[in-house]
Amino acid sequence: MPPRILRPKLCFLLICGLTWQAFIDAHAEAIRYKPVSREIIEKRLERYTGNNPQRETTLKQMFTEAGCNEPHLSEQAVKGSKLPNVICVLPGSSDRVIIVGAHFDRVPDGDGVVDNWSGASLLPSLYEAVKLEPRKHTYIFVGFTDEEKGEVGSHFYARQMTTEQVAATDEMVNMDTLGLAPTEIWATHSDKHLVAALASLGRQMNLPVTGVNVEQVGSTDSEQFAARKIPSITIHSLTQETWNARILHTSKDRLSAIKFDDYYQTYRLLSAYVAFLDQVAGSPLQAPKN
Repeated sequence: MPPRILRPKLCFLLICGLTWQAFIDAHAEAIRYKPVSREIIEKRLERYTGNNPQRETTLKQMFTEAGCNEPHLSEQAVKGSKLPNVICVLPGSSDRVIIVGAHFDRVPDGDGVVDNWSGASLLPSLYEAVKLEPRKHTYIFVGFTDEEKGEVGSHFYARQMTTEQVAATDEMVNMDTLGLAPTEIWATHSDKHLVAALASLGRQMNLPVTGVNVEQVGSTDSEQFAARKIPSITIHSLTQETWNARILHTSKDRLSAIKFDDYYQTYRLLSAYVAFLDQVAGSPLQAPKN
């Protein structure tokens, strides 16, 4: 029997959501970012082909094309994996950090477009969206290896972080399985302040955001950072309908499964969101450490 995917109404956002909504409504016009075109997003998504080593190479190429080069583009050798994590750093003016991640590996069945080239291929585009303005935070965009083998890449990355690096990291934004539907949040496994901010921003931009909890489906890379008390959020697009369609880890996981309108709307929202998280630094409303 397939697992039941829960879609709550995010009622707990009443705790802090109204405050976030008022703050975002007052500051939305000041959010500074420049998303890339839908054409670029689609072309990057279409570069899903190849095995995992080829996908790792393609991701590095796309970061380079987006303007992230050495010394800011690097590979992190991962214990227990034949492939590295791919890391692009956008330096900021303070010692505060925002991590944005997605895994690039796939299972043998299908093309792995939804799970998870849909997330990995957005990393260079999110870098482009925020790079043109000076930032307080240093952004670290990470393509994680071997998520499908037990979140090997994210586990290694999170565990090798020093106590000081953990303390300096304000947020971790994870993307996993996008484009099957409008933007969804794994609410029960995400920091409530980060959830409230994204939901409020979605309302301000007139873009749909709902909570769909997927506890019985599996795990994801943000769990490693939450375990280290870093406020984290996972964005996905899995619904009961798309789960019942048996797309993930099957031959149905191909480009034709992507709903491009929903996919590009998710990118637009995330571009504004990662920019907003930087600009809210220092505000009394900033999500506190758990």
